[in-house]
Amino acid sequence: MTTQPVDSSELWAGFEALDAQEAAAAPWEEPIPLTARRELPAFPTEVFPAWLGDYVRAVAEETQTPVDMAASLALAVLGTAAGGRAVVHVRSRWREPVNVFVVVALPPGNRKSAVFNLMADPLYRCEALLVTQSAGRIVEAEITARLAREVADNAAAKAARADADKRDQLVAEAIGLAQAAEAVTVPAKPRLLADDATPEVIASLLAEQGGRLSVMSAEGGIFDIIAGRYSGTPNLDVFLRGQAGDRLRVDRRGREEFIESPALTMGLTVQPSVLEDIGRIKGANDRGLLARFFYSLPTSLVGHRTILPDPIPDAVATTYEEKITALTMSLADWTDPAVLQLSPDAGDVLVAFEERQEPRLRPRGGDLAHVGNWANKLGGATCRLAGLLHLAAHPTNGHTEPVSADTMRAAVKLIDYFTGHALVVFDLMGADHTANRGHAVLELLRTQHWGEVSKRDLMVKLSRSEFPTVADLDPALELLEDHGFIRCQLVQRTGGRGRPPSPRYLIHPQLSDPTV
Repeated sequence: MTTQPVDSSELWAGFEALDAQEAAAAPWEEPIPLTARRELPAFPTEVFPAWLGDYVRAVAEETQTPVDMAASLALAVLGTAAGGRAVVHVRSRWREPVNVFVVVALPPGNRKSAVFNLMADPLYRCEALLVTQSAGRIVEAEITARLAREVADNAAAKAARADADKRDQLVAEAIGLAQAAEAVTVPAKPRLLADDATPEVIASLLAEQGGRLSVMSAEGGIFDIIAGRYSGTPNLDVFLRGQAGDRLRVDRRGREEFIESPALTMGLTVQPSVLEDIGRIKGANDRGLLARFFYSLPTSLVGHRTILPDPIPDAVATTYEEKITALTMSLADWTDPAVLQLSPDAGDVLVAFEERQEPRLRPRGGDLAHVGNWANKLGGATCRLAGLLHLAAHPTNGHTEPVSADTMRAAVKLIDYFTGHALVVFDLMGADHTANRGHAVLELLRTQHWGEVSKRDLMVKLSRSEFPTVADLDPALELLEDHGFIRCQLVQRTGGRGRPPSPRYLIHPQLSDPTV
């Protein structure tokens, strides 16, 4: 009797198939939860005066975007209008400027540019109006300066030709005329806004504009510039000092200039990946750049948008433009900033907030200890927001009214919102990407109620911005398998040509059957 040789590969394949069948039939144990994701608070639009709250909600409706984006940019718009022209007197010698740094992160396709333009357009019109109003003064100063230089030059030439007995007197007169000509200042053309300019250009613009400027951009290119796109090394100084109001020295046109109290505002909309990138800028965390931003990370509405939304009512849009224009123009000519006083009750609200926050900063047990650089600034940040809300409620006479307790409570609500979002953003900057992606897959499984699924089907459903390749998906699946949410099934190859079968996964009944 002839014995046929046994194909060992077929034998092992049979054993593996039996093992896979047994694994599939094995009872499911309670899965091990992944680390809980932080809850993102909703933007409290009720903190705004009616004219502004109505507008940001209308912009969100017309563009079908999260209200967080328009609302956060509204704060940057207010900061642009009032930055460098108003400060909040908190207590004793503590004063806070009202310029702010705001960044909103949403994936592509979320109409960031549309929202940005709707919010920022009145500022560009105000800038054009300021240019028109100043044109006569600039021309007059230019002619005066030119004539003064010509007179000084003629006097110098006359002194040079004079006889020795008259030369000393004529030289003295020429020097006096030259000094007078040098003292004639030609105002710069007014500028409220810059885009993705270099730090050197921003510093020069701050000097020209008396220390007041806003960088508003619908993209995140400014972070590449800060990181050293052109210089090769990060340049943070103008942003650090411009937000804090610390004296800034600027070398320009052969002379040094000091900006006593620079007030730089930033309002940016970026993609979430940009937040990860700025976390890697050398010195951004240690020197405090990251700590100077209010972060907003709204939930995208893509896939849930209304096709024919309600447009912004004309009256709402007109009122928004009128109020922003009134605030901007009423403060435009201030050289010394308008001082906003806190009412005693507002001061009490602030103290209560600071007392609530302080234990959260403790190294042991404080939930804000790991973001201490950012959280340590929340007392001052609250005052800045209170100042902006106060000016929004009193666009033309804010300096004549004290900041109320209700306004300070509204600012605290905003701080609680930005704190919730900042914690998520700082997690993202130092992120465990596998855990984040594991949560994304887990949420998909919960919504689909599959009993089993292939890797290929998962890739079809998942966001390509979060999972660009299958290699990005594999660690997340391994994590979910380790936690008992899924089981990998053995896939039998047919032996034919073509693409191999996609791996398949059994899904825990808690996810596939909502009644379990």
